Amino acid sequence: MDYQQSVVNIEEGNRAVDLIKDHVKSTHNSQVLNNLGSFAGFYELPEGYNQPVLVSCTDGVGTKLKLAIDSEIVDTVGIDLVAMCVNDLICCGAKPLHFLDYIACHQLIPEQMERIIQGMVEGCKQAQCALIGGEMAEMNDMYQPGDFDLAGFAVGVVEKTEIIDGSRIQPGDHIYAMPSSGVHSNGYSLVRKIIDQDSTNQLSIDELLTPTRIYVQDVLALIEQYSVHGIAHVTGGGLVENVERVLPNHCHLDIQFDRIKTPSIFKTLQNVGQITDSEMWKVFNMGVGMIIISPDVLDESKSLYKIGQVISK
Repeated sequence: MDYQQSVVNIEEGNRAVDLIKDHVKSTHNSQVLNNLGSFAGFYELPEGYNQPVLVSCTDGVGTKLKLAIDSEIVDTVGIDLVAMCVNDLICCGAKPLHFLDYIACHQLIPEQMERIIQGMVEGCKQAQCALIGGEMAEMNDMYQPGDFDLAGFAVGVVEKTEIIDGSRIQPGDHIYAMPSSGVHSNGYSLVRKIIDQDSTNQLSIDELLTPTRIYVQDVLALIEQYSVHGIAHVTGGGLVENVERVLPNHCHLDIQFDRIKTPSIFKTLQNVGQITDSEMWKVFNMGVGMIIISPDVLDESKSLYKIGQVISK
């Protein structure tokens, strides 16, 4: 017997690495000290920090992957993977430095891996961070044919005195919404059940696979210009639960839900699946991907608008 008889092909793994090397290298900057292929990635801390604090995040894409696999559209889930990590990172005020990935699959298909990695590369470029390493694991007895899973890991840096943790939030602070690009990467176990009931094909798979918006550069620009007391990434659990995670005990949310601009995709999901309003707000972002809490009056636009304020509990 040999390894290939157990459906693990080392040569195809090596070919996959060769296909992705140039894509990965295109995200590197002067802080990256080695190339893909080493046992670990080396990243030198940038200058200009007095007390640099490293901030780390990890996340996945969830069952949105199943929709991507079934539709054979795997080019954008890599963007989702990066987004779910760096969008958490930026909530602390941290600038993303580098990203690593883990891909586990039934069978390693180099061209498919290249498409997935190209998505990650695009996500890293949007977040202006380097993809410095990863792992591809072929495990045919752990995953069904055609299946794969993704995990992402991001590291960022923030000045210790400039960490945003919600502790400075006070009654009177304004609550601003940053629009989502759609469903993002939460609630897809429910989404896929709704698709099964969509006998009239009201739902577009392409629209449901729209990648998660990456907010890094927009949020960094806001932090540079205004005083920001709190940031919340709206993911599983919905708007209220995610914002409450950053609120001090003496504060409460006063959100004007009728001001929120909810894309039509959510109304279609609700109608096809016959879902209650409360369940929709609990499961989905409903058009709000990121929340900014600030004492300042921010310039409102299509990409930022006020939806409420913080009040005393």
